[in-house]
Amino acid sequence: MKEEIVKKIENMLDEGCSYEELYTALLGIVEAQSKKKVMPVKGRKLYYISAEFLIGKLLSNNLINLGLYDDVKSCLEAHGKSMAELEEVEPEPSLGNGGLGRLAACFLDSLATLKLPGDGIGLRYHCGLFRQRFEHQSQKETPDFWLGSNEWAEKTEKTYTVSLGGKDYKARLYRLAVTGYEGRTNYLNLFDVDTVDTSIIEEGISFDKTDIAKNLTLFLYPDDSDKKGQLLRIYQQYLMVSAGAQLILEECMERGSNLHNLYDYAAVQINDTHPSMVIPELIRLLEKRGIKFKEAVDIVTKVCAYTNHTILAEALEKWPKDYLEAVVPQLVPIIEKLDEIAQKRAEDGALAIIDDGETVHMAHMDIHFTHSTNGVAALHTEILKDSELNQFYRLYPEKFNNKTNGITFRRWLMKCNPRLTEFIEELIGPGFMKDASELERLLGYTDDERVLKRLSDIKRNNKAALAEWLKHTQGTIVDPDSMFTIQSKRLHEYKRQQLNLLYLIHQYFEIKAGHLPGTKVTAVFGAKAAPAYIIAKDIIHALLTLSKVIADDPEVSKWMQIVFIENYNVTAAEKMIPACDLSEQISLASKEASGTGNMKFMLNGALTLGTMDGANVEIAQAVGDENIYIFGQSSNQVIRRYSHGDYCAKEWYDVDYNIRRAVDFLTSEVMLYYGTKEKLGRLKKELIYKDWFQTLPDFNAYVVRKDQAVADYTLNPVEWTKKSLINISKAGFFSSDRTIEEYNRDIWHLEK
Repeated sequence: MKEEIVKKIENMLDEGCSYEELYTALLGIVEAQSKKKVMPVKGRKLYYISAEFLIGKLLSNNLINLGLYDDVKSCLEAHGKSMAELEEVEPEPSLGNGGLGRLAACFLDSLATLKLPGDGIGLRYHCGLFRQRFEHQSQKETPDFWLGSNEWAEKTEKTYTVSLGGKDYKARLYRLAVTGYEGRTNYLNLFDVDTVDTSIIEEGISFDKTDIAKNLTLFLYPDDSDKKGQLLRIYQQYLMVSAGAQLILEECMERGSNLHNLYDYAAVQINDTHPSMVIPELIRLLEKRGIKFKEAVDIVTKVCAYTNHTILAEALEKWPKDYLEAVVPQLVPIIEKLDEIAQKRAEDGALAIIDDGETVHMAHMDIHFTHSTNGVAALHTEILKDSELNQFYRLYPEKFNNKTNGITFRRWLMKCNPRLTEFIEELIGPGFMKDASELERLLGYTDDERVLKRLSDIKRNNKAALAEWLKHTQGTIVDPDSMFTIQSKRLHEYKRQQLNLLYLIHQYFEIKAGHLPGTKVTAVFGAKAAPAYIIAKDIIHALLTLSKVIADDPEVSKWMQIVFIENYNVTAAEKMIPACDLSEQISLASKEASGTGNMKFMLNGALTLGTMDGANVEIAQAVGDENIYIFGQSSNQVIRRYSHGDYCAKEWYDVDYNIRRAVDFLTSEVMLYYGTKEKLGRLKKELIYKDWFQTLPDFNAYVVRKDQAVADYTLNPVEWTKKSLINISKAGFFSSDRTIEEYNRDIWHLEK
């Protein structure tokens, strides 16, 4: 069969086909081959419900998983064409934002690779989050019109009726095949409504939030800074879970379930609090089919499990009960009855689902009425158990467990770093592609000068490739012989891009004073800020403004450059991660649940500069203190500061010259020449008078540790490359295949 496919591609190339024609043909080939790998479901099937699936471009990933990539690539090259240009035909699916959505995509890949029956359930957003543009050193949001003729999701004739605000809507099912590496084919089920109309979008990404029929799946995470936006979020979430719940019950009954035994047919994983309404919705649907309330609650509790992704209060969703009464009145009586049960179980009113202010806490409902609550890194889970959810842990100790996140090596090594993949295969064979733990065999080469030299050359080639991509896509010229430090993630104060900003200002002054680094440093950022998150957008503005200041200063630009990737997405990440020397994972300890970017950079040979936060803790344990750059307060110190309420940013600003110099520079004459007084001044005040995520206490430790990393990179490149190889060799634990195997062993109990 492979020979026939290759022959078809060769014939098309011989006939002078365009990249668009070739892409369409390959899309059809992949779809046909994927269907051959659909397997029957034995026993229980997983339904992974998530508001986001950041799947990235799919052609190359599917070709790799189907064993066709190398043949197609060779065929193209033999005819003077490139896979990179072919990939440009495919639009970037805009179905996610950050780590939450990327994790969901990795999990679907691993489920299919491990031959486990598991489908995703989400929404088909027409414009995704938004497309990011930079104007006047500021983020501007525009619609991301990604849907078109080249999309992978197949439109079906299947619809489900969903009642929203007293009106019925038809949720149409779109199915996207998810191929596993030498595995099975599962599906991502995406729901949409036919009435959505992108023409209602006005300036930027504003639109009428009350026109539900036209806006229901228009954007991911519509602005919820007002009541209309919050109601729209509820509309979206219920569309997803109601259609999803109907699909689940329909499929299970088709396979023979009488619904009393639903647990024998279905496992539902609630990915963060966005899909929480699936609990009362499943209960409602079971009651409609004649099952008594008490039994329905027991059934749903056994079927459903909950993943907590954060300890940030603003991310643990809660809705005014009257909002739910306006949008989903059919669920409110069920939620009230669930609250009565919860209050009988726990004397402490803080564990209620509906609090005294008539607010519904979705995470509380998830914990009470699922059989499993998991954190996503060892530290995160311990914080949940010891402090943030301690009262729940004492009530339900058997429910709490840890599942450290992971990444799929198929995309984040084989796809994005073919040079490194080929070299690893030369050294230890191809087994690591299926069993990531085999990477440990690379430890036998840490003193091999030939291997270290080759590894260094691969990194240099990847940096040159990123430099070429930046020139082509961003119009930015960078020096591939400089040290690349990269911080790419959602823009949020707890992730502390502002700490990196203050360091770069500090270095600006040091260079001006003649204290020169050993090498030029190129600081690369990739991040989008939520449209209503003003301070996050101010941080972007400050970084873009500083980049102009440095670029126009011949004295400083010889030693430092700031590059901010416009419209950061999976495609950009695939270019940046293989080229990274130093991975910036500098969130405030205790605030990052896990992180997965840290794992992708590690796998591709970057060294981590980070706090003891999230999965950084487990990375440090894996590679050893000498192969990672850890700094800053511990999570216990941070939690203690919050509990005592005694942190005063201005005290740090007043007594520390370097901090004060860096913060004051934000509103200096040279910054104001390029930037906006309002935005820079607001950020300065935020750092002096609030600094909720404790940037200033970690500043000096960060400067010292980062300077040490730059010095080590410069003065002992062989030792640096050795550390890089050790990081790669220890990355196997962070495979999403391992994570999924643990979920299945402890929570889902699926059969291959």
